Amino acid sequence: MIYDIEVNNRKIKAYRGETILSALQRNGIIVPTLCFMKDLSPTGACRMCVVEVEGEKNLVTACSHTVEEWMKIYTHSLKVINTRKLIIEMLLASHPDECLYCIRNTNCELQKYTAELNVSERRFNNFSERKKNDVSGAGISYEPSKCILCGRCVRVCDEIQGVNTIDFIKRGISTIINPSFSKSISNSNCIYCGQCVRVCPTAALTGKNHIPYVLKNVHKQNTKLVAQCSPAVAISIAEEFGVKAGKDFSGQMVTALKKCGFDAVFDTSVSIDLHIYETAKIIAEKIKNNDKTTLFSSSCPAWVKYAEQSDFDLSRLSIIKSPQQIMATLIKTLYAQNVNIKPENIFSVSISPCLAKKYEAQREEHSQNIYNEVDAVLSVRELARLIKLSGIDFLKCEPAPFDEPFNIRSSASNLYAVSGGEAESILRTVIFMLTGKETKDNTYTKLRGFKDIKEISVKAGIYDINFAVVNGIKNIHKLLDEIKTCKRHYDFVEIMSCSGGCINGGGQPLKTSVEDLKLRTKIIYENDKKDVINKAHKSPFVNDFYNDTLNRLQLVTSFDELFKTSYKYKKVLN
Repeated sequence: MIYDIEVNNRKIKAYRGETILSALQRNGIIVPTLCFMKDLSPTGACRMCVVEVEGEKNLVTACSHTVEEWMKIYTHSLKVINTRKLIIEMLLASHPDECLYCIRNTNCELQKYTAELNVSERRFNNFSERKKNDVSGAGISYEPSKCILCGRCVRVCDEIQGVNTIDFIKRGISTIINPSFSKSISNSNCIYCGQCVRVCPTAALTGKNHIPYVLKNVHKQNTKLVAQCSPAVAISIAEEFGVKAGKDFSGQMVTALKKCGFDAVFDTSVSIDLHIYETAKIIAEKIKNNDKTTLFSSSCPAWVKYAEQSDFDLSRLSIIKSPQQIMATLIKTLYAQNVNIKPENIFSVSISPCLAKKYEAQREEHSQNIYNEVDAVLSVRELARLIKLSGIDFLKCEPAPFDEPFNIRSSASNLYAVSGGEAESILRTVIFMLTGKETKDNTYTKLRGFKDIKEISVKAGIYDINFAVVNGIKNIHKLLDEIKTCKRHYDFVEIMSCSGGCINGGGQPLKTSVEDLKLRTKIIYENDKKDVINKAHKSPFVNDFYNDTLNRLQLVTSFDELFKTSYKYKKVLN
């Protein structure tokens, strides 16, 4: 039912049962919020969205109060503004004065509302003690002194991700947000997906900063500074420079990185093609042998850590290294051979949309005796900061190609950036391996979109192929239960920790909307549709690699070291 309510002396349309905030936002009336998260039940905890309702004794929270037909609402009366201003002043009373050198300076919601409400001085003395920072996490740093207790991180970790790492502990003015039992992040069950970082309104939660490691190796004598770039980075990096989502800036990104001091810039998509091919081989062999066990993807490091901490059967995880680690291995073997340099003299940087990749790079399975496969991982946000730090006008950079030998890839590899993309790209190659024939239609729409669980059954000659996709790690348990009870059979299951896939990773631009995700997805599928090389097994690099390069590399390192990894259970107390 629709009826009129009066807001600021004018009538607007409202739906029965909706919140005041929803009605205001739909009618273009802006009300500040700090704790509110769309699609999650409101808490009204921060009180920033208070409005004045005629007839009500006290101000009401717009996010949790439903509309009534009789309502006359004032969103910016003097009483409302003074209350919001008081809330900000009280938050500032326990907040450190570090705006000048804070990583979220000019991109902080607390700072934004401080300016909007014309708070120009500290009215209350800072009464809080400086809390100890937690920098133990491989992918995430926590500064509790900057936390405003809005609860967004708690809710995204619990209600969206289903990991439940952090919660409110203690009471009253002693309340803080922390992992259970006041453990450090490194000793908790945190999977480093970074979704808490993306919703934090201040700099209480941030991605681990690897820029200093890179700067130490710029123009360093006898060291090659090398970058590999995930396909999900090129379609979002320009957003950090004010460009609307939905455009591919891979060429400009290569040029910018060269200007930053990198000696070579490679496309991680090349190693994704190898990942597709190796995974497809395992699946095709299973299907031919009528092996009914399910192979689970392992390219998402947040999911891998989640599996290692749970009762999941790790023997079901694909042992193929992630694309990041495959490329890192190739850089310190094939590229090192080509330029006649020792692997330890290459500083290898991965540029990724995923904060969990920082954790993956530090796993002991990915370290050699004298060097790491990946030395540093930069998020999309860190890459933007590095470019700005280097005084480079990104939007004026002339496009340049990725460097050889890792520059020719299939468009299937770029699908890894979206939920369902890994399954779709692998499916294309599995069908070819089972039938020896190319399919005319490479589009599998059942694996696309933002549904929680997607599944597809395909007939390939005499074989039936069954794939599933889990979009967001919280949804894994329902599918696992169905597999355990034999209600479902899948040959392969793709799991992405972040809903939407890498386009929504924890290292992506902070102010990412649903519309941004749709635009990023659109450009990936459009590029795939136009590309002639749209399957991994058709990539010239892949064919040359298996026909020639692999034989040369196996003189230096084994096949297992090139492509395979291992996992182990990690005991943590939730």
